[in-house]
Amino acid sequence: MHERSFVDRIEETLIAAILGAMTLITFANVVARKAFNSNILWALELTVFLFAWLVLLGASYLVKTNAHLGVDAIVNAVAPPVRRVLALISVALCLAFSVLILKGAWDYWANFANLPQTTGRWFPTGFETDFRANAWYEVNDIPMPQVLRFIEPLMNDGDEYEKIPRFLPYAVLPLSMAMLLFRFAVVAVRVWRGDIDRLVASHEVEDEIAGARAHQES
Repeated sequence: MHERSFVDRIEETLIAAILGAMTLITFANVVARKAFNSNILWALELTVFLFAWLVLLGASYLVKTNAHLGVDAIVNAVAPPVRRVLALISVALCLAFSVLILKGAWDYWANFANLPQTTGRWFPTGFETDFRANAWYEVNDIPMPQVLRFIEPLMNDGDEYEKIPRFLPYAVLPLSMAMLLFRFAVVAVRVWRGDIDRLVASHEVEDEIAGARAHQES
């Protein structure tokens, strides 16, 4: 069991903080409804955004920790050289998929952030030279906090936002997909070097069963 790095602790703390914030916001909204016959109007939308951040950031982190679930019955049945070839094919497909997802994520987010989308139908071939800036788009319910007012002259020509601009919560799309691509690139290097022979190394169910069996026998 390797010691967790500083980056690992930051990622784990961020994921835990997002989960905790979702729980607190949901609990506060329930209390407001049941005890005060009121409602936190922005609670549901913020919880949805936080859940998206939790899932997308967690997906790349689980690649790093080999915690994604997978089926390795065929991998276990073949010889080590074949196992390495299968791992290389798998990681190549994952890299191609990550590039496609990153392109789509960037293209969806870019115009909301006054940035150009990519060109090319599948894989990116460059950036648009003519595009419409859409940073003025706001979310539906979450009010604009005063601490973020500094972005108005940068992104909205000085006009005030009533709600937070969409490019802020949507930023998790290209960020998380770039992280996912990076994680798979690291895995590809490890497979090529022979450090690992598969992408998925997690056997949580088997570990839990073995642990429970050992506890019963002790």
